[in-house]
Amino acid sequence: MNKDYVLSILRPLGYTEKEVRVYLAALELGTVPASVLARQSGLNRVTAYETLKKLLEKGIVNVSIVGQTKHFSAIDPSTLLAATENRFEALKQAVPYLNSLQSAEMHHHTVQLFEGLEGVKKAYADTLKSKTEILGYANSKNIRDHWENYDEEYVAKRAEKKIFFRGLAPRDAMGKKVQSQDANFFREIRLINQAKFSAHKFENEIKLYDGRMLIVSFEPEIFAILTESKTVFETQVQIFEIMWEIMAS
Repeated sequence: MNKDYVLSILRPLGYTEKEVRVYLAALELGTVPASVLARQSGLNRVTAYETLKKLLEKGIVNVSIVGQTKHFSAIDPSTLLAATENRFEALKQAVPYLNSLQSAEMHHHTVQLFEGLEGVKKAYADTLKSKTEILGYANSKNIRDHWENYDEEYVAKRAEKKIFFRGLAPRDAMGKKVQSQDANFFREIRLINQAKFSAHKFENEIKLYDGRMLIVSFEPEIFAILTESKTVFETQVQIFEIMWEIMAS
């Protein structure tokens, strides 16, 4: 089995040729600086470093500091396989449930999978086209831990487009901070008492807009599932509105 064959296997799974070349070089060399991986993979240093950043986002390389230099290493291939299987298994499990909610006369539905932080950003970009308000559940701290510039890259743009957001979030320090800025960002956040709802279980993002439902997971892997189904959307909106009224009391 040669490298070209491995490339043909990994590329359909969402990895570019450069990413595969750097990953294979890291497997061969162990923990080394980016410059060494650049030489081994046949890429210039800048390209290799940009590729490593993407691989870090996808979770298939690790970084450590040796002296004052960043060193990179590849995750074990079996871990890569498990991560890929988990992503596809999540989508596989979601599809039958969505199909079961679909009415007999409702034939149109779509399910899209977005992988990695960049994929999640693309999914969020779709919400910025919304013609309706956005409803959602969020863990204010969790998303900002994983998406460093979330407020600048997404929240500010949504507010600028005058797309109103109503959301439910855990009543923790970050939740209170975000809620205190509602007036500046065209939204209304209601906080869920942690005594009633454990914040550590509230890790996924869900956004409802324009007949679509976006589900985002940040742990243990970063991915998003975007579904477009009338019955799924309407059911989830009803559930949200019930929770919204409860939080008002």
